[in-house]
Amino acid sequence: MGIHIIKMPDIGEGIAEVELVAWHVKVGDMVAEDQILADVMTDKATVEIPSSVAGKVLALGGAVGQVMAVGSEVIRIEVEGAGNLKPGATNAAPAAAAPVSAPAGAPATPTATAASVSSSARSNEQTPAHGEQTPVRAEPVEALRPAQGERKSGSATASNGAAPARHGNGNGKAPAALVRAPGDKPIASPSVRRQAWDLGVELQFVPGTGTAGRITHEDLQAYVARAAQAQPAGVADQRYAQRLDEQTIPVIGLRRKIAQKMQEAKRRIPHFTYVEEVDMTELEALRVKLNAQHGKERGRLTVLPFLARAMVLAVRSHPEVNARYDDEAAVETRFGAVHLGIATQTQGGLMVPVIRHAETLDLWACAAEVLRLSEAARSGKATRDELTGSTITITSLGALGGIVSTPVINHPEVAIVGVNRMVERPMVRNGVFVARQMMNLSSSFDHRVVDGMNAAEFVQRIRGYLECPATLFVE
Repeated sequence: MGIHIIKMPDIGEGIAEVELVAWHVKVGDMVAEDQILADVMTDKATVEIPSSVAGKVLALGGAVGQVMAVGSEVIRIEVEGAGNLKPGATNAAPAAAAPVSAPAGAPATPTATAASVSSSARSNEQTPAHGEQTPVRAEPVEALRPAQGERKSGSATASNGAAPARHGNGNGKAPAALVRAPGDKPIASPSVRRQAWDLGVELQFVPGTGTAGRITHEDLQAYVARAAQAQPAGVADQRYAQRLDEQTIPVIGLRRKIAQKMQEAKRRIPHFTYVEEVDMTELEALRVKLNAQHGKERGRLTVLPFLARAMVLAVRSHPEVNARYDDEAAVETRFGAVHLGIATQTQGGLMVPVIRHAETLDLWACAAEVLRLSEAARSGKATRDELTGSTITITSLGALGGIVSTPVINHPEVAIVGVNRMVERPMVRNGVFVARQMMNLSSSFDHRVVDGMNAAEFVQRIRGYLECPATLFVE
């Protein structure tokens, strides 16, 4: 028997290190040739590492979330024959090995897929919650009531010799709390009785530490605190139950890439946001009519294809927003082609698939491409080429779009157009209040290369196309 070591392959494009995002095997598993061992991520693409041999897993080369260099050891497998471990080389397992694994035999996806963390991979990324605590419960409320035969008239010792309940009074001394038997009347001031009435507490069961067993406000508060902890599960109102649980979730995989990209965008780009409202009434009427006439054979249209077309036309007059800015070289590159990024929410996080050459697409072709790319991103099948190279981006939360947003620019682009929720509102037209479909556009720009006036003119041009949709088809 020998040992075969599989190293991190050279994925290309000058990549020197990758992040380990999922294991599909664990120590002790038997693996077959070409079986997928692990998933690694570079930028926003996930690459699967297959096994080149069959054998038994001896050690894993890293933990989920670890960044590994190209050429570093990924896994050790015991194989028939000599293996590839040279004689005299150390046979020790890698120090970073961690048996964090996903179930073997997980379904394989294409070799280069979009970075989408599967449910099994995400479960492997979860570490056991640290600091989880179960709320400490005192004895049940019924236990605070004296048992039969424990009559305590004037005595501070129970009939069985057990010490009665005590609590501090703030002066370092703990006076004995008098526990009375059923039938004994509690001694308390009118203010204490009023407070007990308001709290719904029967003073009969409250131990008193005052003179002759008098119940004080402190006694009542201590009893209420103990009773709140002593409520059995399902009895207390859980809407107001105190929670002490904590959960620590490592930020790895796609979520780490998103965090890094958002941080880089906000750190490197001086954002400014411009918001304008758009009357979508005429466009909505047109969209409804087109869907009724052609929806079955051509597919249904959403607002996005209309907005995409309006942006394609608007950038012809404002090429400075359809650009990328290299802040290290201080060079702005403007593009004639409109490679339109569509921000898409997936289970793994936010991804931006790209519609290539949006300027060449009509409404239905654009709608079909939006649907295809969004489904590919959500299913984890979008390729690296489909997730890179955008020149300007649209972001929308659909029905959850709110009134105003401040979208983050997709670095190194210089502009992003955000779509907010469409609502019917009363508007004044020709001196008369009428119901109109209104929607806000919240757009952010890189103030280093896009002036405020240019940004406002760009958004106003988009607004003009959307409010008079016939102009979308004459230019």
